[in-house]
Amino acid sequence: MDTAQRERARTEARQEAARLGGEGVRAIALTWVDNAGITRVKGVPTGRLPHAAHRGVGVSPVFDVFLVDDSATTSRHIGGPDGDLRLFPDLDRLTVLAGQPGWAWAPADRYDQLGQPHPACQRQFARRMTERAAGRGIELRMGFETEWTVLRAPSAASTSDSDHAPDVAPLFVPDRPGAGPAYGMARLVELSAYLDAVLAALVAQGVEVLQIHPEYSPGQFEVSVAPSDPVGAADDAVLVRETIRAVSLRHGYVAAFGPVVEPGVVGSGRHLHLSLWRDGRNLCRGGEGPLGMTALSEAFLSGVLDALPALLTVGAPSPASYLRLEPSRWAGAFQCWGPENREAALRFITGPPDEPDAANAEFKCFDAAANPYLLVGAVIAAGLAGLDAALALPAPVTGDPVGQDQPRLPTSLPRALARFTASSVLREALGEPLFEAFAAVRAAEAELFDGTPPAELAAVTRGRY
Repeated sequence: MDTAQRERARTEARQEAARLGGEGVRAIALTWVDNAGITRVKGVPTGRLPHAAHRGVGVSPVFDVFLVDDSATTSRHIGGPDGDLRLFPDLDRLTVLAGQPGWAWAPADRYDQLGQPHPACQRQFARRMTERAAGRGIELRMGFETEWTVLRAPSAASTSDSDHAPDVAPLFVPDRPGAGPAYGMARLVELSAYLDAVLAALVAQGVEVLQIHPEYSPGQFEVSVAPSDPVGAADDAVLVRETIRAVSLRHGYVAAFGPVVEPGVVGSGRHLHLSLWRDGRNLCRGGEGPLGMTALSEAFLSGVLDALPALLTVGAPSPASYLRLEPSRWAGAFQCWGPENREAALRFITGPPDEPDAANAEFKCFDAAANPYLLVGAVIAAGLAGLDAALALPAPVTGDPVGQDQPRLPTSLPRALARFTASSVLREALGEPLFEAFAAVRAAEAELFDGTPPAELAAVTRGRY
């Protein structure tokens, strides 16, 4: 970021600060997502926005090796208490937060003290991969479905069992409002005021909502938003989650985004939809490949499907993710694809014949423990590798893949991590500092939770993301 860019940002930030001040906004939350999948934040008073846009806000690089429990590991390039980075807000995404009166939000990019991009900045990685695809004449449109479970905090009576120490309290299965039938109207009726508030907040923030509805498990809901460019889709994923969190708290609930609330119950994913475009044409439609895909689209999706065992480390990064990735739960536990197949890791959606824009691919095996910036960037890298190799999709799968001799995706984080660390495609795309720091966090979390019983693993992770 050069001097002229920073001066322009300061001028724009002055105008924005005046506008926000007039709307009663007193502070701006500047966020980034770390390698543990946690959204971290620095807040600045509205009057300090011009300074933040010009000089940045200080933040330690050690966050790149933080774990989900806020402990830290280290890596070959990043770790320890030394050094400093600067957070620069993206003023184009500056948003007044409808669920947090007095606050606005902006995602931030991280730079070093000399104004050079931080090599482990996940948001800038997503931007680099988007630009790499654009260099091939490919525009990616992406969007996330966010699933969450509505919880009430355990009552004092439910956590005061004299046979257990106080630190066992999180193991109690929480009360879940909206526990009516799966996908049932009864559940929506019970929480209609709450869901209306979620929808109203998202709309007020400029997020285009496509669907909002009950999901399978008790107290579970889903919201789908319109596609955007990859960085914008990742920004939206952050904004959607934090908006749901804020609205939930204002209604006396807790929103749990962890992969599972309790073992044995269908968990929460954060599915990624994507389509490829060139010159205004959807490349997922109108070709001679499977289900009408163009050769470009088929090769790209083949690259992602081929890389899924490694990508799972990015998209399903928690040890708890593998409590969710079970067969016959629509979680995408098998490395296969199929037309409208909700059990396949890759569900291809052709859309109605008269809506060519609707054709897209959905990756079902990812969840909200993932850093969305890392995920969209890694998916693009894998897809471009598929283009380079001119890959073709295997035969599609119909029905439940169980018993059909389909390859199972890794069933634990260590197994997925082994595939990630062996991936030359992802190592090159991420660059050594980011690749090594991310791998170190994943290895440390695998060790942290090694041997943890499933019920405890679910309990200690469900509310962290």
